[in-house]
Order: sequence, then C-alpha cells, then structure tokens
Amino acid sequence: MVTYLSLIVLLPLAAIASKAFSDGFGTFWDAVSQPQAVAALKLTVICSLIVVAINAVMGTLIAWVLVRDEFPGKGIVNSVIDLPFALPTIVASLTLLTLYGKDSPFGIDAAYTKAAVVIALLFVTLPFVVRAVQPLLLSLDRDMESAAESLGAGRARIFRQIVFPNLAPGIAAGVALAFARALGEFGALVLISGNVPYKTEVASVFIRGQIESDNIVGAAAVSVVLLAVSMTLLAFVNLIQKWGLRHER
Repeated sequence: MVTYLSLIVLLPLAAIASKAFSDGFGTFWDAVSQPQAVAALKLTVICSLIVVAINAVMGTLIAWVLVRDEFPGKGIVNSVIDLPFALPTIVASLTLLTLYGKDSPFGIDAAYTKAAVVIALLFVTLPFVVRAVQPLLLSLDRDMESAAESLGAGRARIFRQIVFPNLAPGIAAGVALAFARALGEFGALVLISGNVPYKTEVASVFIRGQIESDNIVGAAAVSVVLLAVSMTLLAFVNLIQKWGLRHER
C-alpha cells in the first residue's frame, strides 16, 4: 500500500517540491511574489472563498430538499447533482460559455469577467457540500425535532440548536473539499474566463502559461503554494471528521 501511494502520490509531490526549490529559496520567492503570480493567486483564493460561501448555503438547502421533501422528478434532480463529477471540465467550460457568453440565450454576457470565474467554480464544486450533508440528514433522528417541537420550540430554534450542530461537520468538510477543488480548477475556467493576466487569470492557468514559457521552476513554485494550501485544507477536513465522530459518540 505504501509503495503504491508513494509511486502515485508521494513521489510526484516530492518531485514538484524539489523542482520548485532547485534554484534556491530566493528563486522560489521571486517566482511566487512576482505581480502576475500574486494577482493569479489572489483571484483564485478570493473567488474560491466566494464560491464556498455560496455553496455552504445553497448546498445545504439542496441537500435538505432532497432528503426532507418529495416532489416529481426528485430522482432526476438527485442524479443531476453529480453531473459536474462526470462531465469533462472542458465541456463544462464550453457549456457555460454558450450559456453566459455574448450569444447567451438568457441575455447574460458574463464571459471573460471575474463573475465568469465564480460561475464556473460554482458549477464544479456544487456536489461537495450536497453529498457531504445528505448522509447526515438521512441519519439525523427526527424524534429529537418532534420532541423539541412538542415542547414549544420554533422551527428556527430547532434548526439552530438541534439540526445545525449535527450538520456542521458535513458542511465544514464539504466546504473544505470544495475550496480545495476550486483552488486547482483548470478545465472549467480555460474558455469562459478568458485568462486575462491581472484580471481573470487564475493560478492553474498561470502555471500552464509558465510551462509554455519554459519556466518550469516558476510553474513548480506556484504549484507548491497551491499544494501547501490544499494539504492544509485536507488536514482541516481530517480534524473535522474526527470531531464529527466524537460528536456522534
């Protein structure tokens, strides 16, 4: 198991880290602190934060509706939630460009703007919160809510004091995974964002540009920054999951 993980995950990560620091820390710092890299990283982080804030709310609402409500076509809607997982991201970018570009059937021309970056990231990260919250809602003891309601508690109070504490680990884990995915997204952004430096160029597209310019060390340096953020988030997810298990016990 360790050998397999080393070949597939650990060695490639070690190689990219080694490449990033191959010319010394000074070169690494110059690569990640240059204005275009900073602008790309800043845009990526800000848009990712906006996206996970929206998905934390909307993903929880969607999961609630799918679990607690019955309506025609529920199975279809439940399947559509997973579409961003199955759809090739470049196809997603083309689809979003068709819907929200200059020839949009809805009259919404958001292509090549920061809003387009947010829209694309919302599309690819939606399932994370929904699928993290659904199992918790399914396993939640409805008798607790009924007992609280019989004692005079309102719906808002029941949700705040009974439902939300049980959903919080799932919401937090889903948000963290969605944020990690948004940080590294490339395919869904490559067409609709326009990749304009200092405006709509995200970190993953900047890395591709550095590779095309034969600046492998610079690309590796920015990759290491994204890797460090992602690993921090994964550690956070593990802590949330452990806290959730203790909470259940």
